[in-house]
Amino acid sequence: MKAARTKTPRKPVLKKSSNTSLKDPVGVYCRVRPLSVQDQECCIEVISETTIQIHPPDGYRIFRNGEYRETQYTFKEVFGTLVTQKALFDVVARPLVEDLIRGKNGLLFTYGVTGSGKTHTMTGSPGDGGLLPRCLDMIFNSIGPFQAKRFVFKLDDKNGVDVQCEVDALLERQKRDAMPIPKTPSGKRQIDPEFADMISVRDHCKVEEVEEDNVYGVFVSYIEIYNNYIYDLLEEIPFDPIKPKPPQSKVLREDQNHNMYVIGCTEVEVKSTEEAFEVFWRGQKKRRIANTQLNRESSRSHSVFMIKLAQAPLDADGDNVLQEREQITLSQMSLVDLAGSERTNRTKAEGNRLREAGNINQSLMTLRTCIEVLRENQMYGTNKMVPYRDSKLTHLFKNYFDGEGKVRMIVCVNPKAEDYEESLQVMRFAEMTQEVEVARPVDKPLFGLTPGRRFRNQAFKDELSRKLEIRGGPISGETEEQSVTEMLLQNFPPLPSCELLDVNDDQTLPRLIEVLEKRHRMRQMLSEEFTKNVLAFKTMLQEFDSSIVSKENYAQGKLTEKEKMIAGQKMEIERLEKKTKTLEYKIEILEKTTTIYEEDKRNLQQELESKSQKLQRQASDKRRLEARLQGMVTETTMKWEKECERRVAAKQLEMQNKLWVKDEKLKQLKAIVTEPKNEKPERPSREKDREKAFQRSVSPPPAPTAPPVRLRHRRSRSAGERWVDHKPPSNVPTETVMQPHVPHAITVAAANEKALAKCDKYMLTHQELASDGEIETKLIKGDVYRTRGGGQAVQFTDIETLKQESPTGRKRRSSPSSPTPPEDAAESEWTDVETRCSVAVEMRAGSNLGPGYQHHAQPKRRKP
Repeated sequence: MKAARTKTPRKPVLKKSSNTSLKDPVGVYCRVRPLSVQDQECCIEVISETTIQIHPPDGYRIFRNGEYRETQYTFKEVFGTLVTQKALFDVVARPLVEDLIRGKNGLLFTYGVTGSGKTHTMTGSPGDGGLLPRCLDMIFNSIGPFQAKRFVFKLDDKNGVDVQCEVDALLERQKRDAMPIPKTPSGKRQIDPEFADMISVRDHCKVEEVEEDNVYGVFVSYIEIYNNYIYDLLEEIPFDPIKPKPPQSKVLREDQNHNMYVIGCTEVEVKSTEEAFEVFWRGQKKRRIANTQLNRESSRSHSVFMIKLAQAPLDADGDNVLQEREQITLSQMSLVDLAGSERTNRTKAEGNRLREAGNINQSLMTLRTCIEVLRENQMYGTNKMVPYRDSKLTHLFKNYFDGEGKVRMIVCVNPKAEDYEESLQVMRFAEMTQEVEVARPVDKPLFGLTPGRRFRNQAFKDELSRKLEIRGGPISGETEEQSVTEMLLQNFPPLPSCELLDVNDDQTLPRLIEVLEKRHRMRQMLSEEFTKNVLAFKTMLQEFDSSIVSKENYAQGKLTEKEKMIAGQKMEIERLEKKTKTLEYKIEILEKTTTIYEEDKRNLQQELESKSQKLQRQASDKRRLEARLQGMVTETTMKWEKECERRVAAKQLEMQNKLWVKDEKLKQLKAIVTEPKNEKPERPSREKDREKAFQRSVSPPPAPTAPPVRLRHRRSRSAGERWVDHKPPSNVPTETVMQPHVPHAITVAAANEKALAKCDKYMLTHQELASDGEIETKLIKGDVYRTRGGGQAVQFTDIETLKQESPTGRKRRSSPSSPTPPEDAAESEWTDVETRCSVAVEMRAGSNLGPGYQHHAQPKRRKP
């Protein structure tokens, strides 16, 4: 008989039906590992069934607005430290097993930092099996009575499955039985006690409503991805002590349905949980693990345990497998234990360990990049290329994210404080993975065979066995015919001896004739009995036919009623399908509208936040501007008040000077009138003018009409304070009337600490030659304060400039050709000019102030 061959039933991605447009997000679950030390610092706290909170430990405190920065992450479900393996399996892995038996694919992988409990979650511990043994146990509990015989299903090398006939399968089984099997001295097959404890505890859970008219076959394979190479953990390499042969890496290929598979990977057909887990344990011993500073048995590779389930319906008789390739389904479930992400500065890895860590981190980074690009393409409608081929890990599971199936991820975290930074990265990646959507798997359409074929065939076999037992046990057709013949021969009388030894023998022939007549009469009796039985059987057959006809008529009527009912149900189904399509279309429109509204909401929220920030900035700028303006107004008011006071004082001084000038003019006029005019007045020299001006300022002549002239010494603003009057020996005394008068001053020729310690003010007299040849005197004033070292320092705050100018000389320089009018001659006297400016110069005690001292000059103010 020709074998039927089929591929996995998934359709290409580009030819999906309308139902495959529905997508489900990736289910992400979080499991928190218990602390290894009871009093160890913890940085993760379970808030609710779906939320955990991570806060920085004492060594990583991050302040934000004066408070500790704590972050919360939400998952589909969070499992605390007290959760059992069974509770985790019922929520996460059980739906994937149910989908596998219904012909749908599934992917389950664990992700987390090194030492967070990924391998324990997947494999388990003795007495408490993990997700993998529980999945195998549930599969075989569900399909155990319906499994096909070994080698009925046969996987090919192109990710497909062949269905062999019973003869070919029997030959394969005979070949397998002929192979030697390692046995213990007791004759039984050896079982590794290390994994026997992991599958000893069973929950006997199974899938409800399994298709009973199908036969099933389970195949398992186990690979690892080490340093971005794929190795088969079930491959048997012949041992060569002289030249050991290293394992060969495998190659990935894509089949005609765009599914990825490993070429040449060993796939073992298993018939029980023990056999399947024994295959897994055999490969687990070959997996690469190493001892690091973070984990005593750290996985140095990504392990992938794949379970393939082939199922095909029985034929119409319910006895053999249907040889139609369209009705054969191959589903797959992949259980992935990812290697832990780690930082080399914590593990102190070197050599091969460092290379392994680099490849592990690179493959996990590629997985994260693929998830980010998928999320961006789905959320924003972009069409960026997902870099699946950058890593063997992502390339192998490309069809899960681009095709159909459920994807589940368990994020394992260790709450200890040392893993805080790595746990943050894991949480961010896991939360982002929840936003990726995968196409929902479709249900396979039902075929047109009558259900209940298996039980009907089994009932027929049971009834046949019962009938045979009643008749003496199960016998074949030839054995039954021989027994009937022997029974008839026993009923006939035996034939006498027919040998004639004497011619006169007259007894042998009559005795033979008598026996033959008895046999003839017995044969006639048997013939009559057989005829009666035939007639009775014929009558029974006729009655049976009539009853069958009546039953057929009844069944036909019932069938007609059922057909009418089915036609009505079909119409109802069509109506409901149309209604379902309409509702799906409405749901799709509502989902798009919701997406648009959510996008608008996000945009409005962002715009509102930006405007709020802008308003806050404007309010802040306004407050700063108001404060600045208030300061400017206050400063301007103070400046204007000081300027008004200065102008009033200047005006008063100007008026006093005008009165004095008028008095002097009157005196000069009186002298001119009273003196005789016999001689031409001689022009006084500059020295004489100075002497006259000094004499007038010191002791003006008395006049009856003018007020008495007093010395015009200006009182210092700091007269009540102690001053150090520093006058260098090189100073030339001048005769200006604007000399400051500082009482209680200590006059020194050089600055010294003793004088500075007794006073709180300091004044330095500095002279230099001006551009017009006159001596310009500067009085530099400052405050004395104590320093931290116990000395004194001077902070200069003011400069006064005293300068002598000749009014006649100024007029002459301005207009040398014009004669001096009498009024100007009357005003040709020496006046004092004082210039003040604020300085910010600091001088230490004992230092000399040179001509290049620093100061910040302000606009000069001229005083009469």
